Amino acid sequence: MDIPLETRFKVLCEIVRAQHFAWREAALAMAPDLDPQELGDKMWEITGVQTAKAYLKRLDPDKALAPQVANSIAWSSVCMGEDAAVEKGEGDEAFVRHGDCPWYHWHKRLDILSEDQPGCDAWFFTAVAEINKALGTNIKIETQCSLPAGGDCCLRRIWVEQ
Repeated sequence: MDIPLETRFKVLCEIVRAQHFAWREAALAMAPDLDPQELGDKMWEITGVQTAKAYLKRLDPDKALAPQVANSIAWSSVCMGEDAAVEKGEGDEAFVRHGDCPWYHWHKRLDILSEDQPGCDAWFFTAVAEINKALGTNIKIETQCSLPAGGDCCLRRIWVEQ
């Protein structure tokens, strides 16, 4: 079969997201007393630890860290088919803007939108905490706007607090 690489990539990204939600459904069916929010948050925390390990390989502690972390987040998001970009802030500050996100649409379609932003926050905040542990830094991240909360994007501010 001759399927264009771009088509295969898009389909693969959707398969990965579908598997995530199938995993969620299976875990809740096997352990019905689990809180769905806590289950999802724990999965994203574990993902954040693993993500930090990958990001640390690309970070140069001798350069401004906030833009590097923002670029890492945007890079991995774009690799997953998301609409993400970095915006420069003042000094060692950067913003990651997700103009659209397939995870948001999956959560909305499955009527579990309340799990969307907390999952992303658990992921990104854990990754930043793990980077701080490894480098002895004080990088901060905050969500300033989100699609699930009715915003026109997901906007996260990243900075280094002295």
